[in-house]
Amino acid sequence: MQAPSVVSAKDLCLTYQTNDGPVHALSNVSLDIRKGEFVSFIGPSGCGKTTFLRVIADLERKTSGDIAINGMTPDEARKARAYGYVFQAPALYPWRTIEKNIALPLEIMGYPKHEQKKRIAGALDLVELTGFDKKFPWQLSGGMQQRASIARALAFDADLLLMDEPFGALDEIVRDHLNAALLKLWARTNKTICFVTHSIPEAVYLSTKIVVMSPRPGRVTDVIDSTLPNERPLDIRETPEFLEIAHRVREGLRAGHSYE
Repeated sequence: MQAPSVVSAKDLCLTYQTNDGPVHALSNVSLDIRKGEFVSFIGPSGCGKTTFLRVIADLERKTSGDIAINGMTPDEARKARAYGYVFQAPALYPWRTIEKNIALPLEIMGYPKHEQKKRIAGALDLVELTGFDKKFPWQLSGGMQQRASIARALAFDADLLLMDEPFGALDEIVRDHLNAALLKLWARTNKTICFVTHSIPEAVYLSTKIVVMSPRPGRVTDVIDSTLPNERPLDIRETPEFLEIAHRVREGLRAGHSYE
C-alpha cells in the first residue's frame, strides 16, 4: 500500500518580476513526495531548489500551477504548523541559551512551561545534545549549533522537515558525522524530509529519492529512487550500487546544463 502524499506539486511555476525583466525560478515542476520519504534536491546554484522549499513553507508564492501540503495550501499548512524549517545557517539568538532557542517556537505557539520542558528534552535527545541546554550558541561548535537548529525545528513535532543546505558550511569530517546522525534521526522519527544540497555524495547517501534540477528556469530533469538499504554505514559510499546512483545524478545534472 502506497504511503499518503505529503507534498504534491503539479505544473508549478514561479516567476519573479525584476527591472531587467522576468526571472523564471520554477517552470512546470510536478512532483509527489510521500510520507516517510527522504527527498534530496540537487542542482546548480539558481536552479530553484531553495525556491521550491520556500514555496512549500509559504515564504514564496507560486505564479501558477498547484501545490498541496498534506492536502492543504501552503498558507493553511503554515498556520497549522505542518513543517519545521532548518536554514543554511543555524540562526540561533546569541543571547538565548540552547534551551531557550529551542523553546522559541513553543513559546510563540503558547505551549505551557511543563510541555515546553518535555519537548525540549526530547528534541535535545534526538540530536544528541542532552546536557548542553544551558550553553549559549557561541559556546558550541558549528556542527553542534546546526544540531541545535534541527532540534528547534523538531520541538513541535511537525511531520515534515524542510532542510536548506544545513551542512553546507561545515567541514567534511563534521558533515559526515551529521549525515550519519540525520539518518538515525530520520529512522527514529519517521519524518518526511525535503533536503537541499549541492553535494552528490550527500544526496545519494541520505535519500530515498533524489530530485535532479536544471539551471534557470528551474525544472526537474530526473527523479531517482534509491536502491540502497535503509541501514547505511558511511563506507557504503564505496560500493558499486552507490557509485551507480551517483553517476546517474551526475548525468542528470549534465543533461540539465546541455538543455540551455
